[in-house]
Amino acid sequence: MSDVTPEGAELDQLSSKELHDRAMSLARERRDVGFLWDLLRAIPAAAAARGEVDRAQFDLLHGLSLLEEFTHAGEGDLADALRPFYIEYLSEHAKGT
Repeated sequence: MSDVTPEGAELDQLSSKELHDRAMSLARERRDVGFLWDLLRAIPAAAAARGEVDRAQFDLLHGLSLLEEFTHAGEGDLADALRPFYIEYLSEHAKGT
């Protein structure tokens, strides 16, 4: 990545959109398909956290809707619900660990 990724409390100061963008950029740079899979698995729980309780379980039958949400995982309430996921990924991997 061209810019230095902030650590710890500094990550918490970033917007949800910026956290998403930095995590996605880092995952692309690292060719980290596992991160993308984990993000897809985290979306239903994030949706449940924002009140969509029926979405709490990961269901492959709803893969297309998950892919649609994946493309918007950096926006609005969904991005806010995924903040801990992005912060954890950036904290663990930004330094190449």
